Amino acid sequence: MNISQASKRSSISAKAIRYYESISLIPPANRLANGYRDYAENDVSTLQFIQRARNLGFAIKDVESLVALWQDRNRASADVKKLATDHIAQIEDRISELQSVRDVLANLSENCHGDDRPECPILKGLEQS
Repeated sequence: MNISQASKRSSISAKAIRYYESISLIPPANRLANGYRDYAENDVSTLQFIQRARNLGFAIKDVESLVALWQDRNRASADVKKLATDHIAQIEDRISELQSVRDVLANLSENCHGDDRPECPILKGLEQS
């Protein structure tokens, strides 16, 4: 199948597929006589795997590790679990950061009258940050 068909089946843009190929996240596609890329079912399965991992927020380097582990039938599940638990810790850190940002912004918003006055605690708070 061509790149647009692989793109449609995997829900990954053709541009992203070409990028993944350029960084060796996926192997180079076979080429037809006319030079067009030709993807097989297993290529689409790999792209779908990558898309699911990216949707869960894994970084490209971690997706690369996950793909390698997925393809290695002799892998240790502990290696996969380590990647997942590390990612969970990163998500929890990000959640804490976002909650902190939300709290600051909520406090600034609560102190703003939101009327015709020019004084605005939100802008003042941003100015002081």
